[in-house]
Amino acid sequence: MNEQKSGDILLEVKGLKKYFPITGGVIPRTVGNLKAVDGISLHIKQGETLGIVGESGCGKTTLGRVILRLIDLTEGEVIFNKKDISHYSTREFRRMRRYMQIIFQDPFASLHPRMTVGSLISEPMKIHGFGNRHERKERVKELIKVVGLDPYHLSKYPHEFSGGQQQRIGIARALAPSPDLIICDEPVSALDVSIRSQILNLLDDLQKKFNLTYMFISHDLAIIRHISDRVGVMYLGKLVELATGDELFNNPLHPYTEALFSAIPVLDPKLRREKIVLSGEVPSPVDIPAGCRFHGRCRHRKEVCTQNEPEFKNIGNSHFVRCYLHDRSESCPSK
Repeated sequence: MNEQKSGDILLEVKGLKKYFPITGGVIPRTVGNLKAVDGISLHIKQGETLGIVGESGCGKTTLGRVILRLIDLTEGEVIFNKKDISHYSTREFRRMRRYMQIIFQDPFASLHPRMTVGSLISEPMKIHGFGNRHERKERVKELIKVVGLDPYHLSKYPHEFSGGQQQRIGIARALAPSPDLIICDEPVSALDVSIRSQILNLLDDLQKKFNLTYMFISHDLAIIRHISDRVGVMYLGKLVELATGDELFNNPLHPYTEALFSAIPVLDPKLRREKIVLSGEVPSPVDIPAGCRFHGRCRHRKEVCTQNEPEFKNIGNSHFVRCYLHDRSESCPSK
């Protein structure tokens, strides 16, 4: 594919929903839905990195997998390179997978233990009809060098490598079919702290070399700040804030975002930051409360927050927020 230029919109998601049905009763029937992703709209430009951050269980991994159709969507649209791929058949979508790849959180679990490294990297090229045998072999050698390993590693098996090396193999495999978009699902969270920066720097170098586009999913705010051009904050299946990295970290507007950022350690002992401790528990995605989903834990909540869900609005400078504190309509509370 590779038709997009830097700055063009490569991926657009409109009203994306993924509900998992809950069955019960003597005669099994659907008695409810777990709303893992509940109406998300966003876009990613060619060559940029969109970071997605939030607590465990907020739906960020499900969002990535639904975009890739590893899980079927319930409702909404996924537009990739100006084509609506939401309802492609399995056969149609198989051709699209060449251009949309994923790096998994657990590198060892994502690598087949009985396949050599060379076979693991060449497999996607075989599936998608990439070149002949000689061309695939040469590309595998090139990719293993690009990710910082040696060609002699190609005859070895995944269990013979460290976690960081296994993730490098996973990255090489994702690069094999020459994708445009790579979804990075917490790719460094299972690695030692000393290895994380190496993998992040490798991803950054590869993005520049191959003009890659990333959706980077993580719960680590420091990593998200380092690698992302724009950042989306998820809470209970919805985006609550979205802005450029600098804008979001310097001027967080949603109370949930403020609470997340207040937990980031400050290295300078002379600087003090108000630590916001959230009360209550995250509501169940099976029984989502009326109004703003965050109102039960919000220190700024007003009556309107318990009644109507706020819209996701651009308040200026492409800074989107879902909160009545920043809604300028007269019926909404002021901060």
